[in-house]
Amino acid sequence: MSRIQKILATLVVLSILFFGFIMFRVWGAKPPSTVKLSPLPQGTYDTEIWGQAYPLYYQSYKKNLEMAASPTGYGGNIKQQKAEIQPELYTNFKGNPFAKDYTEDRGHLYSMEDLRESKRLSPASKGACITCKTPYLEQFYKEMGWKYANAPLTELMDKAKHPINCANCHNPENMALRVINPAFIEAMQRRGIDVSKASREEMRSYVCAQCHAEYYFVPNTYQVVFPWDKGLTPQQMYEYYAAKPNGFTQDFFQTDSKVPVLKGQHPDYEEWQNGIHGKMGVSCADCHMPYMRQQGRKYSSHWMTSPLKQINEACGTCHNQVQDKLYEQVKAIQDNVWQLQHTAGLTVAQAHAAIANASTKPGVNQQELEKARELTRKAQWFWDYVAAANSMGFHNQTQELNTLGQSIDLAHQAIDSAKKAAGANSL
Repeated sequence: MSRIQKILATLVVLSILFFGFIMFRVWGAKPPSTVKLSPLPQGTYDTEIWGQAYPLYYQSYKKNLEMAASPTGYGGNIKQQKAEIQPELYTNFKGNPFAKDYTEDRGHLYSMEDLRESKRLSPASKGACITCKTPYLEQFYKEMGWKYANAPLTELMDKAKHPINCANCHNPENMALRVINPAFIEAMQRRGIDVSKASREEMRSYVCAQCHAEYYFVPNTYQVVFPWDKGLTPQQMYEYYAAKPNGFTQDFFQTDSKVPVLKGQHPDYEEWQNGIHGKMGVSCADCHMPYMRQQGRKYSSHWMTSPLKQINEACGTCHNQVQDKLYEQVKAIQDNVWQLQHTAGLTVAQAHAAIANASTKPGVNQQELEKARELTRKAQWFWDYVAAANSMGFHNQTQELNTLGQSIDLAHQAIDSAKKAAGANSL
């Protein structure tokens, strides 16, 4: 064999060894292991027990104890009063407990602690308030049905020893995703959707939607209802409320203007499902609970936080832009929405003041005054639909900017009607 032939033979052997090694790593080596199933008894609500069975998930879940501002400065989980940067809240929620206590959410592990410390509660508060705070909801509903919603909240809090955790979203026997909030299940049924037949990918959003959504309490019974019968847009839900469903007319009357106000409740799912990610089939978990790898094991992060904190895993699977560009895009969207949200909130507050002022004038036109109140009610709903959500418009920037624009316009119409009701020269 010639020298050249020996060299070629050596190269062939080395190539075979090299590509053989690659093939072994790709196909022959053991793939990233999935988490071993460790069945737990039904009714297991203690996170420590779940943590022993699923340590990787539990380790990431415990990161929700961390308190920090969001990367863009909007939201985050530091417990501070929202009115510190939005003083218009004091006016728009005057007559409602949100005017005296409206803090940023601190995350799932603080759900029961924050409920107990909330200044919005009183000895008369009802059990409906615990619906999205603990997995014990499952037990309460099994034992009492919807009667739990009208039970004293203090009694239920004494029984609920754990905050939101694994059992809210997983069947302990097989780890399958599940929904335990009866209000969500019933709302979906009214829309013709059987949650029990949902795909796993759908469930990766439904488990979040069961709580991150708008709702109201039925008068007298306090049953929790999601207002989705006409659709999930701000306009469709406003039309639903206009029909006075189940005798519900308002959450409260604004003290000065006497406007019957609808208080928005974090409509995150509604925003998302009409936005680009929702329409493209990207689930809540894809962004807020991305897949991670540790020592060859793949798991879903249960640190439910801003995707920007895990940007490679949360965003990089679909977006190939550099991190700085992605951050700048998100920040620009939220800056624009915040500017309009703040303007809308201030304008709604001006509408309340104009109505209150007009109502004191002798001979005020009551019909025109009622028109101003209706315009303000809708303006506040459109503003609060965005303000009460957690994404600062990122879930659906097109809809939210439009919604805030309508809010500002409606509030100005309300101010004009209030002036007309009192006489143009009276204000």
